[in-house]
Amino acid sequence: MSDMTSAPDLASPRSGEPPAVPGRLSPLRVGFVLLDQFTLAAFGGLIDALRLAADHGGRSRQIHASWTVMSLDGTPRRASCGVVISDSAPLLDPVQFDYIAVCGGNDYLNEHQPPALLDYLRRAAAGRVRLIGVCTGTFAIAQAGLATRRTVCIHWNVLEAFQVQFPSLRAVTDKLFVDEGDLLSCAGSTAAIDLGLYLVTRHCGAAKANQAVRHMMLQGMRPPSLPQPHFFADLASVTDARVHQAVHFMEQRLDDPPTMEAIARYVGCSSRQLERAFGATLGIAPAAYQRRLRTHYACWMLENSPRSITEIAFDCGFSDAAHFSREFRTSLGVSPRQYRAEHVTSRKAAAPVQMRLARGSRSR
Repeated sequence: MSDMTSAPDLASPRSGEPPAVPGRLSPLRVGFVLLDQFTLAAFGGLIDALRLAADHGGRSRQIHASWTVMSLDGTPRRASCGVVISDSAPLLDPVQFDYIAVCGGNDYLNEHQPPALLDYLRRAAAGRVRLIGVCTGTFAIAQAGLATRRTVCIHWNVLEAFQVQFPSLRAVTDKLFVDEGDLLSCAGSTAAIDLGLYLVTRHCGAAKANQAVRHMMLQGMRPPSLPQPHFFADLASVTDARVHQAVHFMEQRLDDPPTMEAIARYVGCSSRQLERAFGATLGIAPAAYQRRLRTHYACWMLENSPRSITEIAFDCGFSDAAHFSREFRTSLGVSPRQYRAEHVTSRKAAAPVQMRLARGSRSR
């Protein structure tokens, strides 16, 4: 893969444009630290937002923003999709950057990041360099003890794992990213683009951020308070691993609901065993739980998405709008259209739908 470390283009600048010269300090300097199995979308989205704001015409010279891609000992890093970044710098003195962005991914279950990495993050914090947790990079920052008494933004898909590893920390999934002053954390994926535009606006101005928006063919920067497009099931009190696995499988197949037999095969038990496990832990059959998941996701879509009722019906795995409306009314007592009218006009700041599934609790 091409060199993604700092390498200014020394082509002649346009009239009135500052030249890109080695050693020139840009208004926004970011050092990227890639962890093993980092997510390419989040890393690419953030660094491209900087790149497209840094120069005119997408020429990529590091004028208004600059970046350096690093890894521990400068060793290659493989993304979760298999792409390898082979030409990265070792961990450089953090005080030369405004931010150190730690890019994580599928290695978040690793509870023992290298001590040299954690010491580097602590040194950055001691030098008053702001830290950014990109995707699951926040796990490493938390391991370094640098997220205490702060709110961090976590992708909904890894919230449970974060809470298990760091039960005393406050993690939220009702935002795209959170800025706590010295620590920023981002849910990852496309939210990293919004975080990049936020940083560009702060350090380089709105005009540069809009320049990047146009190049990326976006409608604009989403605010950090926008909720992640999901809901999550609160299974903190459930200890049966089969139930956790089954619910995770259901959540990932909301638009194409698997059969109970397929769910049981995924978990590695019989359908009858799965029925008993759900009954013992949640007091509800797995098929009913799956319908509840889809209905609650529909609630989130009705509150936060402009999509039509029919489109939402398909997104939530219903065969048509009539089927969706029947199930929705049976579950919540109102039609999808009535629900949207009531909640869109009266709701407060949007938040994800969180299901409290203690035994005997109602879905609403």
